[in-house]
Amino acid sequence: MSNPVPQPVVTPCIKVCVVDGESGLCLGCYRTLPEIAGWAGLAPDARAAVMQSLPGRRARISPEKLGLI
Repeated sequence: MSNPVPQPVVTPCIKVCVVDGESGLCLGCYRTLPEIAGWAGLAPDARAAVMQSLPGRRARISPEKLGLI
């Protein structure tokens, strides 16, 4: 019996891994450190919920810190 090939974990990571001390969010993906650290272990529905909340988190970071990217 063969083992199924694991599916890749969807991630918002864009390889800009800098956490803003004021907001506690990554400047690249807008996740918190606990979310980043536990990402692979989250259930797909929990990851989807975080992914849905990410666009709204950008406003919590000062625009000058984002370099308006």
